[in-house]
Amino acid sequence: MNGRSAAPTRDSHGEDNGARSRRAMLAATAGLTVSAAGCLRLRDIVVPDNIDQLSLTITTIPADANRQNIQIARQLEKTLKAVGIDVSLDVRSKIDFRRTVLYDHDFDICIGRHPGGTDPDFLYEALYSRYADESGWQNPFGFTNLDIDELLKEQRNSEGKARREAVTAVLEEIATQQPFVPICLPEEHRVARADRFDGWNEGHPATRHGYLALEPSAGVDTLRVGHTDARPTENLNPIAPDYRHSGLITDLLYDSIATQNGTGEIQPWLAESYDWDDGAFDIRLREGCEFHDGEPVTAEDVAFTYRFLQDTSMGSHDTPSPTPRYRGHVDAVDVDSISIRNDDHRVELPIETTQTVGERALLVPILPAHIWREYATEIAGPGGPSVAQGTTEGIVTNNIPPIGSGPLQFESRTEGDQLLLERFESHFTRRPGVELPSLTVDECPIVVHPSSTTVAGVVQNDGADITSLPLDAHAIDGVEESGDVEVFESPSWSFCFLGFNTRKAPFSNPLFRQIIARLVDKETLCDEVFDGHARPIATPVTDKWVPESLEWDGRDPKMPFLGTDGEVDVEAAKIAFEDAGFRYDDQGRLRTRQ
Repeated sequence: MNGRSAAPTRDSHGEDNGARSRRAMLAATAGLTVSAAGCLRLRDIVVPDNIDQLSLTITTIPADANRQNIQIARQLEKTLKAVGIDVSLDVRSKIDFRRTVLYDHDFDICIGRHPGGTDPDFLYEALYSRYADESGWQNPFGFTNLDIDELLKEQRNSEGKARREAVTAVLEEIATQQPFVPICLPEEHRVARADRFDGWNEGHPATRHGYLALEPSAGVDTLRVGHTDARPTENLNPIAPDYRHSGLITDLLYDSIATQNGTGEIQPWLAESYDWDDGAFDIRLREGCEFHDGEPVTAEDVAFTYRFLQDTSMGSHDTPSPTPRYRGHVDAVDVDSISIRNDDHRVELPIETTQTVGERALLVPILPAHIWREYATEIAGPGGPSVAQGTTEGIVTNNIPPIGSGPLQFESRTEGDQLLLERFESHFTRRPGVELPSLTVDECPIVVHPSSTTVAGVVQNDGADITSLPLDAHAIDGVEESGDVEVFESPSWSFCFLGFNTRKAPFSNPLFRQIIARLVDKETLCDEVFDGHARPIATPVTDKWVPESLEWDGRDPKMPFLGTDGEVDVEAAKIAFEDAGFRYDDQGRLRTRQ
């Protein structure tokens, strides 16, 4: 059956007669003596001690941080044990999880949420081989594949139909190689007070537009934000991926050259305008802009930001120390050729990709050079997470108080409890004639609550105006809408994933990864773990980029589940592992080199 030979005959002790004869012959040849006191087994001679049952760890976050992640991890643990793999769970806080996965690369399999992106170029940062040993969201899987590298570069340097073809090719190759398993795209639901503000659907609530486009009711001058993550009260460093997920708070504290709303459209922001001219952006900054400490925003700050993000040591290391965040964005910029024009408000930003991809580089936060230049120093010893590409003060600082030029400025914080932001009166969006959304309240307290259920209840009881982060799936159906309370859905590009540490065996083996991918029933997880508030995906890009070959049609078109209705077909899975070159022992344990 399936090309496997018939079962060997066994003696009265259940031992393989053929193997027994071979072992006796080998012992005689080697001059070995087999005594009644101790039988010398063939395995002791020809099988290395490090061939044993496969043991692996699934790293994720606890239920109070994200109930879905731990439920997926437990379901996977059950499935893997059923097919003969020894599994343990490594449950860590959000900060420890990110440091373990993104900084230390000390994991086997991880379950989490990837920030994704509206443009498929985020995959360049996620998978490009050159980033395999760096820290941050750039290639946390340690994946290296030269064919995929070429396709990632090709989509960066193509436009129109040629780019779409290159994106399709890279998506199909990723779906085959499975460096990570895209599980589903959870719906994003938030609860808001409709009686205090209009316009919740005007801008995406994960961006600055979701907060600047609101129309308050008469007498309302405070936007009360309910948050379920204490990290912003501890650290406001915009380049720290262990403390940042989406860019909402960074967007409110810092300006960028351009801005992007939930539709993916990019338009000028801090720039009055920018033009594409022969492989470079000619950027004209708005005049009279200031940082929160009163210092002017100049072209020098823009040039410094891109140089700093490409090398946070600013040349003080033997090799560059690029930022662990925004790596793919700034990699499109030729920082050595940045030039400042005749005044302090015009800068030429050379781009080494196409205009479409290069425009994403305009979304990074502009840092005040007079503050961050002092952070370009190397850290020795304790002081924060260790970054593979070199740890500098800019990476480990908590950046409190943060000094940006954004529409909100830092006022105070109570660690673990509240972050208070105030309107920055000098922000350019408040000027007459500027046709951009402007903040309409005086202050914005961001108060931390322990769970989605709790914060949703706070909004319903008029203790907050908005749940800033998407609600966990189990909390959505418990919210009672009324004329005063609204539940609204926003587009999502952050996806749930299973990631492999491909730096080590057997996770470096694409055949092994393919089988693990086929042990995940995405349809059942969406129904049972996400209560139907998610949809399964075979590829992690937004719908407009999904090729027909990877469209979901009730099953994964590349890695269909090895089972039915959430129950794995154990025998089929074992056959798949054996066909891939793995072996089981006589107790049904999957064996591999440890």
